[in-house]
Amino acid sequence: MTVSLPLVFVLGVISWAAIKFLGVRLWVAVVIALFGFWLSHTFLAPAIESGTRSGVDVVNGTDR
Repeated sequence: MTVSLPLVFVLGVISWAAIKFLGVRLWVAVVIALFGFWLSHTFLAPAIESGTRSGVDVVNGTDR
């Protein structure tokens, strides 16, 4: 069974849980999100995408 969730929803839930249960400040969560957007426009983007796709394949059980 494959479940499709928007990435924004998943990240929102993780952020909410980190703020609520781990005591992370809201501004820290915003800075991390902005850093992620900045990082996606650097030379590291292909490696991040490849690692993300591999992780998703492992979780879904569709790895080769």
